[in-house]
Amino acid sequence: MSQKLLLSAKEIDIILHRLACQLIENHTHFEHTVLIGVQPRGIFLADRIKRILEEDYKLTSVKLGYLDITFYRDDFRRGEKPLEANKTNIDFVVEDKRVVFIDDVLYTGRSIRAALTAMQSFGRPQEIELLTLIDRRFSRHLPIQPNYRGRQVDAINQEKVKVHWVENEGEDAVYLVG
Repeated sequence: MSQKLLLSAKEIDIILHRLACQLIENHTHFEHTVLIGVQPRGIFLADRIKRILEEDYKLTSVKLGYLDITFYRDDFRRGEKPLEANKTNIDFVVEDKRVVFIDDVLYTGRSIRAALTAMQSFGRPQEIELLTLIDRRFSRHLPIQPNYRGRQVDAINQEKVKVHWVENEGEDAVYLVG
């Protein structure tokens, strides 16, 4: 199985700062905006974005939650082994807020559809946006597009995009695996 480096740790850092700046442009002080990391892999990106907003740009009112979508997925009972749920942690009100979903890779759009359905349990946001590190643009099954994207990747056939985070895999890198 071949593996090609798409983004190094330095490139990821540059992209994360650009994404944080784009969020600041559209949400200024975050009084009416909340960030939601989509479980399981979106939480690493969400944590990083929040840390950049707070430490580098001195924003103090950034709220971050984690949303588990396991039981909202349309493939929940299709696999051979049962899916394991993650913990949802949203300790703030989303009603009438601007919500930014954060996930590492946008592929078919089905995870975001599940996140939209799961979010209904927490109220009715004023608006929902999507921030993703990697946008696999030619593989969408649903009409879902990111508002903020780090990098577009055109993967073909059985190629996969793997995002590694230092917190989980010991390095920051994005690979195309074929």
